[in-house]
Parts: sequence; C-alpha cells; structure tokens
Amino acid sequence: MKKYMVIGALSVLAMSCNKKNETVKPVVTTDSLEKPAEPVVDTLGAKTFCYLGVTGKDSVFVSLDDNLGTLSGKMAYKNSEKDSSKGELFGFKSGDTLKLTYEFASEGTTSKRDIYFIQKGNVLTEGIGNQKDENGTMRYADEKKITYKDGQKLETADCKVVVNALK
Repeated sequence: MKKYMVIGALSVLAMSCNKKNETVKPVVTTDSLEKPAEPVVDTLGAKTFCYLGVTGKDSVFVSLDDNLGTLSGKMAYKNSEKDSSKGELFGFKSGDTLKLTYEFASEGTTSKRDIYFIQKGNVLTEGIGNQKDENGTMRYADEKKITYKDGQKLETADCKVVVNALK
C-alpha cells in the first residue's frame, strides 16, 4: 500500500512540475448600447458661406447662413465713388438660384430690394433685370427675364475677412 501512495505522490509531483503558468485574462464586458466615442457632426445646423466680389475699386461682401435651404445673412457694397450700403439678406434657395431680399441702409434711408444669384460651383453671379416697386420693396418685374451673364461675380472667401468687412 505504501508503494501505491509513493507512486501516487510522485505522479502528482511530476504533473505539477510540467504545469505551465497561465495568466488569467480579465473578461471585459461592454454594454451593447455603448458605442465608442465618435466625433459628432452636425448635419442639420446652419452652414455659413462667405463670398467676395471685386470690380475695380468697388467690393461686395456676403456672408450667408444656409439652414436647409432657408438663407439669412449680411451683405455690404463698398463703393469708391458711389454711396456704399450695408444690410441684411434673407430668402431661400431654389435649385441653383438664391432668391434673396436685401434690406439695407444707404444715404440715411432704409430700402429693400430683391437680389438673385445663380450658384455655379464656388461662384455666385448676380442677376440683372428690371425692377418695380411693390409696397416699398423693389422686386424683379419679370423673373424669366433676369440675366446672369453680365452680373457681378462673387467668389468664396475667408469668412474672417468677410465678417470683418461687414462690421
């Protein structure tokens, strides 16, 4: 019987010598509702676009906020030999056309007029057409007769420069 005990003890001793040390890996559980932190991109908020047009010594500065096609912003004409104007823009986008109303102060009076731009890439081109007075707002007499080929061209610009000019 001693023989069996000695053989059993030696067997246990031999098995324990061959045993490898295993490290216990902690089990990490994640909640299926938790997602890794991703940067949040606001796709629904207003987006600001800035434009600048220069003809000779005259400049036009535009800052527009586009909130899903509804437009608002500021515009300033800075003319070297004529009176300058500065004011607010509001309107909407219809296809590639920005249909805006410009409410501005010039020569000590406040006025309103429609101003349309066609957008091609990063360029806005001002629409030219006859206007008529409708209850104190100058509106295009016939939208179908607005031409854009000779209108002033505004190109995208650094918003810091444009906003500074609009102050």
